[in-house]
Amino acid sequence: MLDKLRQWSDIEDQPPISETEALRYLNENELQDKELQALLYAALAYHRIQRHDGKDALAEQFIDEARVMEGNHPLIHDLYESQLLLHAYKLLRDTPFEQWSLHETDHDSAKAKKARVIYEDIKELRETWDGDLAEKTILNASTRMKIYQEVYQELTDLETMLEDAIASIENRRIRLPVKDINQRMRRLSDVQDELFKRLPDFLTGGVYGSPLEAFDRMVGLKDVKTYIRRYYHFLKYQQRRKSFGFSMVDEPGLHMIITGNPGTGKTTMARLLADIYHELGILETKEVVEVNRSHLVGSYVGQSEENTMNYVKQAIGGVLFIDEAYTLRREGQTGNDYGQAVIDTLVSAMTSKEYGGKFAVILAGYPEEMRQFLWSNPGLRSRFPEQNQMELPDYQMDELITIAEETALDNDFFFTEAARNEFVSLIERERVDDSFGNARTVKNLVLKTVFQKGAKEAERDKHHWLDHMRIDLDDLDVEESSDTSEHSPMKRLDSLIGLHNVKEEVRKLSSFVQAQQKRKEQGYPVVPIQLHSVFSGNPGTGKTTVADIYAGVLKECGLLKRGHMVVVSRSDLVAGYVGQTAIKTKRKIREALGGVLFIDEAYSLYNGGRDEFGKEAIETLVDEMTKHNENLVVILAGYEKEMEQLVESNPGLSSRFKKYFRFPDYAEQELLQMTHYQSAQYGYHFNEWTESFLLEKFTDHSIQGNGRFIHNLVNEAIQFQAIRILEVEEADMNVLELNDFEKAWNMVRRES
Repeated sequence: MLDKLRQWSDIEDQPPISETEALRYLNENELQDKELQALLYAALAYHRIQRHDGKDALAEQFIDEARVMEGNHPLIHDLYESQLLLHAYKLLRDTPFEQWSLHETDHDSAKAKKARVIYEDIKELRETWDGDLAEKTILNASTRMKIYQEVYQELTDLETMLEDAIASIENRRIRLPVKDINQRMRRLSDVQDELFKRLPDFLTGGVYGSPLEAFDRMVGLKDVKTYIRRYYHFLKYQQRRKSFGFSMVDEPGLHMIITGNPGTGKTTMARLLADIYHELGILETKEVVEVNRSHLVGSYVGQSEENTMNYVKQAIGGVLFIDEAYTLRREGQTGNDYGQAVIDTLVSAMTSKEYGGKFAVILAGYPEEMRQFLWSNPGLRSRFPEQNQMELPDYQMDELITIAEETALDNDFFFTEAARNEFVSLIERERVDDSFGNARTVKNLVLKTVFQKGAKEAERDKHHWLDHMRIDLDDLDVEESSDTSEHSPMKRLDSLIGLHNVKEEVRKLSSFVQAQQKRKEQGYPVVPIQLHSVFSGNPGTGKTTVADIYAGVLKECGLLKRGHMVVVSRSDLVAGYVGQTAIKTKRKIREALGGVLFIDEAYSLYNGGRDEFGKEAIETLVDEMTKHNENLVVILAGYEKEMEQLVESNPGLSSRFKKYFRFPDYAEQELLQMTHYQSAQYGYHFNEWTESFLLEKFTDHSIQGNGRFIHNLVNEAIQFQAIRILEVEEADMNVLELNDFEKAWNMVRRES
């Protein structure tokens, strides 16, 4: 890369190094090679001039530093002159020549007043022009710089002419050479175009760039770019045919549907399409009227129609963009919801003689919701043919990092290599489900990082300009590891009573996961990790508790991003009529992404193949597990025999659930230990006679409910103790006596 930089000799060529790469290199290396350092500064200036439309002080500083190091280098000299010409062009571009014109027919006092105004503006413009530079370079001017000197001379002559005219006015001998003054001002206006033509292409390419070129510069969206390019050429072809007199009755029209998750560029795409329609002369303006449900839907009869037509009229000649359009039709919509009125009014306007063809409608929203929305409304669906529907994909990680670096650069910051690599983990932490905001979230993360850097370093002295731009590891909000916490998942698991085989299985799985992670980091082949599990056992054996710990273990290992657990049962997944079960199931799965979906009594989804709703839930679950393979762990829980029947009922389930955790009933000593633990949780304890009683009962009777039974037993004992201590003044409030547990035992056994 540095060898290529040395070979960079023409400012018409892009530097062989990006702005961020140049910043990183200057930040990380102490350069002794002056030529290389000068070229790095030149590359920085080159990129900054392209990024900033106005005058950029840092670009000028970089060019000056490059000239100090290697002033005779041809490329640096050309860049210096180009910067001066660009500045000159912008000065003339922003000068109001059209307001300066003098007229012979004007009254003398009006001429004198305007002459003074022009004189002050010309004087300011001439002073802004670098007169010293113009004088110094007259003897040795390049072809490019001669015009710089010519303009300076024109400004000087015009200023002198106006100064003489104003002096004559003050001496009451008004002599205004109107024709000469107007001619010189026209010459200055014409020079503006000449200056533009002499600027190198890298400074003018973006000025008249087409919408298509602007779109090509966007990050990612490869397939979408291909589609838009084809769509652009199709529209251009149609316009050419129309110019010859041909017509097409069934042309697809301009209305579009853009789907995609948040931050994928739907609004940007709508604005781009408006630019394309305007450039091709299809629409009068490139204005986009952006609305959503809150703008359109009214609160009483007739208001929605009125609102919709008002926005349609605003959009005439341009584009009406409706974001989250699917919200216009809500599930279970009642008579008090006027979203349907908006849809009907919109369809009517799109096809009416008065408004049809005079504006374009672009609908946007989530892919799945938009599909359902269109299929529920045939009238609307027919206005948006399939070829006019595009789906914007989520950005890949390398694209998100590019967006992060561009956002940082737009705000005059750059990531060090270490910070850039670590920023990936910040994005991963956020990229969990469909609500991930893609480019929007990444930009917010960058701005949050910039805020943290500024808040932390405001009091510190900075000695180099790089210090104000550098984002280092210390500036990132990196989540600290909780491995050493006393509440770590493995310590929570160890603190559980009994479950020795389950603990061993979880430890084994945790070790296996960590070993595979290390192999992956070191580039070795890895064994596929099967995380979906079946927890089988009787009620109260700790399945839900262990599932929560399991989620924490997987988060600690880096396999889950959130590590939370969503507990559901059949009623949370299955609806009362066909088609809604899949929606309910997907909603719960989306809620669980990044963590564990724990389906309690999962066998209730299977009823010997006769339950169509349960079957739909299972099939949706299998599909979503495939779709979110690395972002979701599903645990099915229930009785052992029934769980085996459930898994075997569906090939998709049997291929995905390879890990079985069997939760045995608790032994007598474990139940006694749990009773001590539950009592101590509230500050109670009991003596050895009570302990002997409980142990005898646990041994002689089959305990239904395991831990749940113990929880109920202790709660009942505490309530019976409350009655007792209110009758005996000196009773110990923290002791549960034998009589308390005898009464509690009879009560709980009777209820269970």
